[in-house]
Amino acid sequence: MAMDSFTDKLAVVTGGGSGMGRELVRQLAAQGCSVAACDLNADAVAVIAATAWAAAPPGVRVTGHACDVSDEAQVLRFRDELLEAHARDHVDLVFSNAGIGGGESFVRSPRELWERTFAVDWWGVYYCARVFLPLLIASGDGVLVNTSSVNGFWATLGPGMPNNAYSTAKFAVRGFSEALIEDLRANASGVRVAVVMPGHVGTDIVANSLRARGLPPPEQMSDAQLEELIPRDVQAALIRGGLLAEGASADDLRQMLVRMNTDFRDKAPLSAAQAATIILDGVRSGAWRILVGQDAKVLDAAVRAKPEAAYDYTELARMAAEAKAAGTSER
Repeated sequence: MAMDSFTDKLAVVTGGGSGMGRELVRQLAAQGCSVAACDLNADAVAVIAATAWAAAPPGVRVTGHACDVSDEAQVLRFRDELLEAHARDHVDLVFSNAGIGGGESFVRSPRELWERTFAVDWWGVYYCARVFLPLLIASGDGVLVNTSSVNGFWATLGPGMPNNAYSTAKFAVRGFSEALIEDLRANASGVRVAVVMPGHVGTDIVANSLRARGLPPPEQMSDAQLEELIPRDVQAALIRGGLLAEGASADDLRQMLVRMNTDFRDKAPLSAAQAATIILDGVRSGAWRILVGQDAKVLDAAVRAKPEAAYDYTELARMAAEAKAAGTSER
């Protein structure tokens, strides 16, 4: 079910204060779509709502709302606020985009951090589907767009880099979305689902994940907060890997965190704006599975070709290189 345009529709975007969410808000509004955006960071989402609205065509309305999507009561409040603000009785598109990192190890990470990450990345998607599906059905032509990740089909970041809570949640998002394909076809044929699988996209997820844990920006962290975030054994591993100097000070750790966020955002192969364009093109075309970035496509091809080699990093790298070369030659 392709969609000709987003004009005159109403879209919900979670995590709309930064990264891909912010760019989805901007691009949807520019294309004539009214938007209700929410974010844990109330100030950030208020700014993007105001700037996107100011640049939008006549008739478009963009609103920003504070909401922690891991709390169903807040999602319900967000729904009520946006329906009143936009004077609508339905929504046409829901982009469940909010996400954080953390809980890298099931063995070593604090349980509270693992469960906080899982709550935002999985329960946030689940609650938004529960709350907004009736409004998508009411539209008669609704689209639910759930953001998973390459970590929804490959559950690690590489050798020595587990990504347990995030990957578990993103596998759940992918499975839920795929299970909805037939469920919606049978029981709500006026709604379709799309699952988004981004690779490395330039966002502020590192800084946003710290904020979601209740931590200040790295420059403002106390020595105790740094010690809790980066324990001594982790510091030792970073030193062994050449990522941290021997005898690093607390200020060195603060600067490392700043650099990690900046590098992840600014050195990514794909910008958040480019990613948003790919997502919207996929939604408009009627795609149900949207791979975002060449790295996502290459990794997907390699894992699908030989699933049992997914965590044999030498073999996976070889297959990924072959998949990349094959893709280049086809162009």
